[in-house]
Order: sequence, then C-alpha cells, then structure tokens
Amino acid sequence: MFVVCGEALMDVFARERDATGMPLDARMGGSPFNAAVGLARLGQPVGFFGPVSRDFLGERLMQGLRDEGVHVDITPRTDAPTTLSLVGTDANGVPAYSFYGHGAADRQLVPEMLSLLPATMSALHIGSYTTIVEPTAATLRALVEREHTRTPISYDPNVRLNVEPDVERWRDMLRWMLPRTHLLKISLEDLALLRPGTSVEQFAAEALKQGVKLVVVTLGGDGAQAFSGPAAARVPAVPVAVVDTVGAGDSFHAALVTWLLEHQLLAHETLGHLSSTQLHEALRFAVQAAAITCSRRGANPPRRAELPPAR
Repeated sequence: MFVVCGEALMDVFARERDATGMPLDARMGGSPFNAAVGLARLGQPVGFFGPVSRDFLGERLMQGLRDEGVHVDITPRTDAPTTLSLVGTDANGVPAYSFYGHGAADRQLVPEMLSLLPATMSALHIGSYTTIVEPTAATLRALVEREHTRTPISYDPNVRLNVEPDVERWRDMLRWMLPRTHLLKISLEDLALLRPGTSVEQFAAEALKQGVKLVVVTLGGDGAQAFSGPAAARVPAVPVAVVDTVGAGDSFHAALVTWLLEHQLLAHETLGHLSSTQLHEALRFAVQAAAITCSRRGANPPRRAELPPAR
C-alpha cells in the first residue's frame, strides 16, 4: 500500500453575500488529501495517514476518503477541530486567504500513532505544512528516519506561507529531506522561494548529489522537467481551457507515482536509473492528469479511464 501523510482540511469559499450575511461553500482539501484521492482514482491501493477530527467536518472528510476507496484504517482520529482555510475575493476578484488551524486535528500527529502503519509499504509520501508544524513535523521526521533505507520516500514541499511565514523553516526541512528523499517533486514557485536565484538544472544537480534519485519540477503553464542520474526530460503543458488550478499539482504527483508503479519503477534501485524516454513518458502522463484537473472546478483529479494506458 502507498501511504500518504499529511493534512485533510476544509477549503471554505465565500459566495456572493446576501441580505443576512455571506454564504460559505466548504470543500474537502489539503494537498496530501488530494494526492491520496488522486492515487485511489487512478487505481492505486493507498492509505491516508494524518489525524482527522471527530467533528462533523472530520466525519465528512473520512466519508470522502472511504467513498474514493482510500484505506482509512491507518487514519488517526482526534477530538481537535478540523482546519479551515477561508478563501474570499475582493472587488477585483483577487483572492484573499484566512487560515484557522492552530490546535487543529492535522497538527496532532504524535509518535504513538505510528503503530497504525503497516509493517511494509510500497512507498511513503509526505509534504505540505504538516512537515513544518509541531508535533506533527517531529513525528513525520521520525517516520522518514525509520523508513528511508527500506521504503521509497516521496516529498513535495508545497510551501504554504499563510500557515508558516518563516521561509527558513521550510528551507531547513528541504535540507533535511534531500538525503532521505527518493522522489522529489517541487513546483517552480516553491523552488524560487526555497532556493532563490537557483536554476532548475542547478537545483536538480544538487539534489541528485545529495541522494535524491528522481527530481521533478513542475513549471505551471510551461509543463514539467525531470532528472534521474544523467538522464533528463522536459514536456510542455497540455493545452486546456483552465477553470482553475486547484489541486493540479497533487493530480500531477498522483499520476507520476501511478506511472512509476504501473511500470514497477518506484524502487530504490530503479528511480535513479530512468532513461530520458521513461522520464518523458512519465511526465507526459502526469501533465495530462494535471490538465484534466485544471479543466474543472476545484481539486477534482481524473480517474484511470480518463487517461490513456501508461506507455
């Protein structure tokens, strides 16, 4: 089973105000939550490892995971409230965010909860702000330290400065993770924050030297690049009428992992020896998934039947 670690929360969108107030529209979200759903929709056995509240919003998150076929027997429960990310827009349509997560469920991961995990996992994914906030961050570090020599580790920083504005904490986590990461997926935007002035090629070379086996950089509307050993590849984005880009990176990552799993390449001994052709095909598959997500509202990743057979 592929295990995704991190946060499950509610994105709450403000709708047009009325005479008595402002209606709100809550949607399930969180980058790791989206990645787990994306993997399940692509036919991969996946479990979600991150504390979820017992409040009514947490129950909705749990039902959402179950409905998608994500294994929740490894999902800890807590009485702490569900994190809320409030999204509003000004008169010009520019979004503004308010984050309500202090003391919330997704920050309650403690070492005792590690006993829920299976003895063996096909791979382990961590990312986003749960790698920064405590005690969750320390618990995830302990898990990575325990597993990285025997289990492929996937990492996506997914920087959220509205949760933790101190960029140095994010940089410290990236530095700590590089020698323990096998598959690193990072957006160009995050790279600019974490390593300003460093080109994609320079960063990839440094990451590979640190021990990362496969480095993938998403370039937004310009596609994606990948590096494995001496091999490299770049593909353009798939043209699409964009509705929004919510969850596109998570869909990309889920599809990338799916391609690797379907080709039996997500392993310590193979990730660092992919050919340029293999990198190209993996990226091509992943950008198709991201494009589908961009073509519809919200974090709504594709199902396996919506994508061509992985070549």
